[in-house]
Amino acid sequence: QVQLVESGGGLVQAGRSLRLSCAASGIPFSLYVVGWYRQAPGKQRELVASISSRGSINDADSVKGRFTISRDNAQKTVSLQMDSLKSDDTAVYYCNARTGTATYWGQGTQVTVSS
Repeated sequence: QVQLVESGGGLVQAGRSLRLSCAASGIPFSLYVVGWYRQAPGKQRELVASISSRGSINDADSVKGRFTISRDNAQKTVSLQMDSLKSDDTAVYYCNARTGTATYWGQGTQVTVSS
């Protein structure tokens, strides 16, 4: 059974930091592209950042220079360090793991940034 379990969301003031973590089980983690998406109320789910098995990173322009994604293949975790948070970053954040033939999602964790 595949599981992606997120942790680390919460309420934070603008300008502060949060760190999200996602622990995976049931998949050969090192072979997957893993990352984070977010969905704000009334908006479509969007990519925040992803990291390939070789460490190549793809991140949204809106988070460049503020968010850092990393992965630990031995621990089967992917993390998102979020600095200089803005109210526009308020959303449910979802962990994602994908290959060419499979995609898995976590249950989501709420991040709320107060201005």
